Amino acid sequence: MNPFVSDPLVSDPPAAHPSGLSPLAPASIAAPFARYSHGMAVPAGYRLVACSGQLGVAVDGTIPEDVRAQADMCFANIAAILAEAGMGLSDIIRINAYVTDRAHMKGYMESRDAHVATPPPASTLMIVSGFTLPAFKVEIEVLAAAM
Repeated sequence: MNPFVSDPLVSDPPAAHPSGLSPLAPASIAAPFARYSHGMAVPAGYRLVACSGQLGVAVDGTIPEDVRAQADMCFANIAAILAEAGMGLSDIIRINAYVTDRAHMKGYMESRDAHVATPPPASTLMIVSGFTLPAFKVEIEVLAAAM
């Protein structure tokens, strides 16, 4: 059992991804600290889509105040980008996320966990000093793979 994980199911070995992707969980390293995979293997023949970092801004320019709402908007924007390539959020294999304060980690992680598939993708979360506008609290970029 991983002492850093509050959910005992998180430390279980990852299940096979429905799309044929393979989560990587070497027994020689500690289990993930949260709901993410250490790595995702992409079989030959898959298409990749890389999304630029998305900020929590709506098409009309509004920016939600709440970090969870901003993260949800980021994932909505990512879903729209992936849809252009015939993919969805379940095709995400890697997430890089950035928050401007440790206090924003919880809202981001709740959003991430609500939007990603099982097994979860590989993931990195960093705390940064800021973005282009002070109102932004989170930015999310992804890599997706599908047949």
